[in-house]
Amino acid sequence: MIHNQEVNNDLTERGIQFIMDTDGKHFIPWDEIGSDDIVIIPAFGTTVEIERLLREKGVEVQKYNTTCPFVEKVWNRAEKLGKEQYTIVIHGKPTHEETRATFSHSAQDGPAIVVRDMEDTKRLGQYILGKAEPEDFDREFGSRCSKGFNPSTDLRRIGVVNQTTMLATETQAIADFLRQTMVEKYGAAEIKNHFADTRDTLCYATNDNQDATYELLKTEADLAVVVGGYNSSNTSHIVELCEKKFPTYFINSENEIKSKNEIHHFDYDRKQKITTFDFLPDKPVVKIVLTSGASCPDTIVDRVMLRIMQFFEGSRSVKDVLVDFEL
Repeated sequence: MIHNQEVNNDLTERGIQFIMDTDGKHFIPWDEIGSDDIVIIPAFGTTVEIERLLREKGVEVQKYNTTCPFVEKVWNRAEKLGKEQYTIVIHGKPTHEETRATFSHSAQDGPAIVVRDMEDTKRLGQYILGKAEPEDFDREFGSRCSKGFNPSTDLRRIGVVNQTTMLATETQAIADFLRQTMVEKYGAAEIKNHFADTRDTLCYATNDNQDATYELLKTEADLAVVVGGYNSSNTSHIVELCEKKFPTYFINSENEIKSKNEIHHFDYDRKQKITTFDFLPDKPVVKIVLTSGASCPDTIVDRVMLRIMQFFEGSRSVKDVLVDFEL
């Protein structure tokens, strides 16, 4: 439903079955699903093709559709761009469920292409400027653009939308770069005819978490603990931000903290679980940055905080501390 193992495990224990994993690998074949089944569309949304398949099977789609309204906002923006003859450039991770869904919806209304990051965007800029060989386009972007995409004609008018959990600063940098590329190609006087100025489409929870993390980076601390699903895009970005300043431990729940001397955490760069010993400094006062991804329930963050507090003798209760901050 969301990229948080604890939440998904809870749903499984309550009898919910998952049709496929995050990479699209099936647990339940489509031919085993019928009109009597309740199928919940997850927060990421789903592709037009899957929605059509479910409707053909007689499955009620809209009643159990939990697509995040911010994702739908992106789809509406993409639809408007397509109808105004703009090509939709999607900043996102190509294999992420939300990006796959956004690409599917966008491609209904116009040409669409996915860029992973600024490096990808700069390569796209070379095709816009005619500085890259057209025959190389399929090799670089063929799997990430809509059917029949023609770089010679489909990159004349563009607009940018994003996977809602990407870093806001990165999406803005990509949009700014592509806008400047179009100015270089067509001139500032013609920019409105070639680049659609789209406002940020980030989820407010993601944006708030990212803004809060930037504020945390202004503080001095001994370490950071980031809580969230290991396959959560927005949580991974927060980890990347924290790692720039603090020793950072990415965990999915309090169960990863085995003792004061041992923590099991996820190395996002290597995509593997690792164990670190003596992660808490041996001193009377330890300052810890504790934050989480947008999809992580507050209750899990609270449990992590309480787990860490157990290792410090004489620590005050949360209730007592909150009394000090009452107005």
